[in-house]
Amino acid sequence: MIGLENKVALVTGGSSGIGRATALTFAREGAKVVIADINIIGGEETARMIKMKGGQALFIKTDVTRATEVESLIDQTIQKYGRLDCAHNNAGMLEGIPLMEGTEAQWDRIMNLNLKSVWLCMKYELRHMTRHGAGAIVNTSSVAGLVGSPGTAFYAASKWGVNGLTKSAAVEFAKSGIRINAVCPAGIMNTTMYIAQMVKNPAFAAQLTSVIPMERDGFPEEVAEVVVWLCSDAASYITGHTLPVDGGRTAI
Repeated sequence: MIGLENKVALVTGGSSGIGRATALTFAREGAKVVIADINIIGGEETARMIKMKGGQALFIKTDVTRATEVESLIDQTIQKYGRLDCAHNNAGMLEGIPLMEGTEAQWDRIMNLNLKSVWLCMKYELRHMTRHGAGAIVNTSSVAGLVGSPGTAFYAASKWGVNGLTKSAAVEFAKSGIRINAVCPAGIMNTTMYIAQMVKNPAFAAQLTSVIPMERDGFPEEVAEVVVWLCSDAASYITGHTLPVDGGRTAI
């Protein structure tokens, strides 16, 4: 156990993949968990999985690209549990779009979900955390936010944005007792989102796999362990960090 007993943790994009794995890991470590997603069936299933193991969980349907819904999410969390200690802003999408073939609508969709939502979530999470002088936030970025990513420039641009937002916010709120970091998974995490890309664009998926020194897919649980550790007191002197969880991809 790493000291999250009786803490309250929020996970966006918690209906599957990295979000679900993180929600389950928070619960394992003793936290009460709020799961947010537009996917009602998946989100409620994550909450049910936590409750079956004796944990406390609440699912709240939320479109994290809409300010009113994010504000309501935080308000409902406080009403239910009285506090918010940790947040994993994880909702996002991966789509391989050649630069010259992309449309304005595709750009806006990716930026809204991958970048705007992180800003909105932090905005309302920080309103509560600053009042209490404590908190930890982890944003899901990507290795594509650390290196060039041909064939997925829109996605990469959104994740470079997440990293810049994370570092700037970390410095701005460091004196407020709030730590803000990001995890940067490799593009080949064994998630529903990645599997969908494999089906849609096998060549793109094969390209991602070919550059991993460990020569295997990553798993959502491997990212979840890092997220929960970053939210714990075990990482009490770490803020403003963009931590690769990538099988060695960025070591090349």
